[in-house]
Amino acid sequence: MRTIMIMLDTLNRRALSAYGGEGVITPNIDRLAEQSVVFDQHWSGSLPCMPARRDMMTGRAAFLEKGWGGIEPFDQTLPAALRGAGVFSHIVTDHYHYFATGGENYCQSFSTWDFHRGQEDDPWLSSVADLQKRAEYFGQVREQCDKNRTQFIREEDYPGPRTIQAACDWLERNGREDRYFLTVEAFDPHEPFDTPDYYLEMYQDNYQGPAYSWPKYGTVDVPPDALAHIQKRYAATITMIDVWLGKLFDTMERLDILDDTMIIFTTDHGLLLGEHEQTGKNVMHVYNELANIPLMIRLPEGQGAGTRIKALTQNIDLMPTILDYMGVEIPETVQGASLLLLIEGTQEHIREAALYGYHGMCVNVTDGRYTYMRAPVSPDNYPCYTYTAMPTTFRSYLGRIAPEQIEAGRFLPYTSYPVFKIPESTEGLKYARNQFVMETRLYDLSNDGAQEHPLHDETAEARMIELLINGMKQAGAPEEQYVRLGLA
Repeated sequence: MRTIMIMLDTLNRRALSAYGGEGVITPNIDRLAEQSVVFDQHWSGSLPCMPARRDMMTGRAAFLEKGWGGIEPFDQTLPAALRGAGVFSHIVTDHYHYFATGGENYCQSFSTWDFHRGQEDDPWLSSVADLQKRAEYFGQVREQCDKNRTQFIREEDYPGPRTIQAACDWLERNGREDRYFLTVEAFDPHEPFDTPDYYLEMYQDNYQGPAYSWPKYGTVDVPPDALAHIQKRYAATITMIDVWLGKLFDTMERLDILDDTMIIFTTDHGLLLGEHEQTGKNVMHVYNELANIPLMIRLPEGQGAGTRIKALTQNIDLMPTILDYMGVEIPETVQGASLLLLIEGTQEHIREAALYGYHGMCVNVTDGRYTYMRAPVSPDNYPCYTYTAMPTTFRSYLGRIAPEQIEAGRFLPYTSYPVFKIPESTEGLKYARNQFVMETRLYDLSNDGAQEHPLHDETAEARMIELLINGMKQAGAPEEQYVRLGLA
């Protein structure tokens, strides 16, 4: 009995034919989808990258108490639960955020881990001399990223392909063993969109403008031909990693391990590339392109292949699903639910609504028909706090706004471990990320699937507010979050 979880980063499900996408070449993901149970209403919880991973590794959504940061000392993680039951775990990844400040303790909780260098700003290629700066470009260009790129000579040199090949090699050595959990995690198709040129040629790209492989986050600020070019670069990056996933699937088939292996395929969140006149993530509302993500589960021997699950599911359900399948007890701290009963058809739904968002921004909820984005009521986002025993965040440290106001105590109801209560906003002090505070919105997906026309419906909003409050209670939201959102 084995579980292999494959996770790509920043994969918009609308690029996949299994979700109605057209124009992106993914024959191997298509092959997996045909053999899998496909989930149509699968949602993120905490965003972006590292918060989503903490959700998946702990089975609980943490964005109401904390944003980007490491695994906490009181977190009960999937690899730790497996280890306690005698199950070996391994992760192979090129996701360098695990090894930067704010990414502590994720890989280290596995039995073993394997890291492949060179993605994005990974401080990998060491060169004192500066590179010659580009004369013209759109979007973002960063020197460390350009230095790393100088090492990508052959396709096999790119970090994504190296990661998938390393997973194949691990399976060659260990694949036929029993009771293990393997995570195969590629940073692709996360920006910047880097591939050999022949993948871009597959999309008949004839763009002649300034270099553009890494969009800025915010309102579209490039001409139409550049936007079309970045969309093709994204598609080309997906196609490249799909080719290597094909090698991984071929390895599994050749080793004849599929009769006793569950395969999970998913992502952390999506990306905007022109939808809603926006590119990127983080600085806009959490539209469905970001939060409604792909999930496919291939059961042993392809049981249930072709089944579509319409029930609401979330990333916090992956941990209990894996533990359930592996016969391991699910910790009491887990908020998610095993998906196996849904797959077997003995349960019709596991939740009434899905709660998701970024720490300190809108809190979002969906019931599958409506999406509701509840904004803070105060321009300075007061009151908002981070609760953590490890005050690190994205390449930085927490508590810089008002360090004299930091408290320490046992503030979290699910652990007796003392944590810091760090103000992210203070009364009268401008919120450090004030651009994230936006208006409340309601969308009816049955009539406006593209979320282009905010709805004004008091009855529907009242119901979504009720679902929002219930979801916050179930998530153990700090009391000030109700005040921040005008729900107290």
